Amino acid sequence: MTDQNAPAPDAPRGCPVAHHTADLTRLYGPEAATDPIAIYERLRKEHGSVAPVLLEGDVPAWLVLGYRDNRRVLDNPRQFSRDARIWRDWREGRVEETSPLIPMIGWRPDCVSQDGEPHRRLRGAVTDGLLAAAGRGIRRHVTHFANKQIDAFADAGHADLVADYAEYLPMLVLTRILGLPAAEGRTLVESCAHVLKGGEDAIAHNERIMQILGELAERKRAEPGPDFTTALLEHPAGLDEDEVVSHLRLVLIAAHTTTSNLLARVLELILTDTSRLTGLISGELNISAVVEEVMWNSPPLTVMPGRFATSDLELGGHPIQEGDLLVLGLAPGNLDPEVRPDTGVSVQGNQSHLAFSAGPHECPGQSIGQAIIEVAVDVLLHRLPGLRLAAPLDELTSTASTWESRLDRLPVEFPV
Repeated sequence: MTDQNAPAPDAPRGCPVAHHTADLTRLYGPEAATDPIAIYERLRKEHGSVAPVLLEGDVPAWLVLGYRDNRRVLDNPRQFSRDARIWRDWREGRVEETSPLIPMIGWRPDCVSQDGEPHRRLRGAVTDGLLAAAGRGIRRHVTHFANKQIDAFADAGHADLVADYAEYLPMLVLTRILGLPAAEGRTLVESCAHVLKGGEDAIAHNERIMQILGELAERKRAEPGPDFTTALLEHPAGLDEDEVVSHLRLVLIAAHTTTSNLLARVLELILTDTSRLTGLISGELNISAVVEEVMWNSPPLTVMPGRFATSDLELGGHPIQEGDLLVLGLAPGNLDPEVRPDTGVSVQGNQSHLAFSAGPHECPGQSIGQAIIEVAVDVLLHRLPGLRLAAPLDELTSTASTWESRLDRLPVEFPV
């Protein structure tokens, strides 16, 4: 295992490594897996609102820590493009095709890799497809699958709400939205997790996802249905085969990862605070307020890939050069003391968090994710009266990758 801090290697002039002679901090590895928030705060003290870091494979990048700097990057695609083809380390051959960063950062023919008119064309197709899917009974699908998940453990009197509920429920709903067999859900959950975690298996699991979705698109061309896949295939924007499959992948990974993680964190907050649990059961507290609080304090993606500087500029007092990679610190941005000097103050009613990104690329499916969470929590609390946490608070641990921090387990018990 390598050290958390790596000495600056021989680096091209202008990249983050070349600008900082001090050792750079890795956003992956043992320390990052256990306490990423501490790393973000240390970097903020050392470098300010933007810090040089290393991603998996010791690939240099800038981590944007400040709320306002995150918004500047997100709101200005002409300065900070989503097009990874201008990424200098990629262009000059320092990032291999087999890098575990490629499934997360590399260019593909989907709307998140485009700006301007190409982005608007592709995003329009995705938005229309998601709106149609939402109109076909998302809440009914969630209710169905939530009850099926609970049926599997309801007679036991105990469960792990991560492994037994939050981890799979969003994917089961997504299989219905996309037009996939529900049996594919477990395979896709495993592969999505490996893509987010990185490591040597990330590429293989990404290929598995693409194969399943490619076969789905082929079936739906022959047998259209009332699903998101058919909506993309038939959209007036005229998406080609690669664009259709890439957008199925985008929706699958982004929607499952963020919603499952957010659902687990919402359940954690409810079960570790009896006042919130009581308020939800009595109807005095709205679940959307709890979701909002979690999105501020524990966003489902802690760091979001990636933007690329289109010219030399300054950000957070640092000289950023054309082709530099920037990754967006959604969690540290939400905790920026310049906008939240007291994180103990209620954020209820304030939806300006970064959890769903911002600007032209703000998540188009956030209302579907929130509907899944609201129904999932409601069904769980009604099905299992007397639900309570079955472990001390200090045993609720999390494991982080570069991009997310996931709750390991949430053991509960309830009367049967």
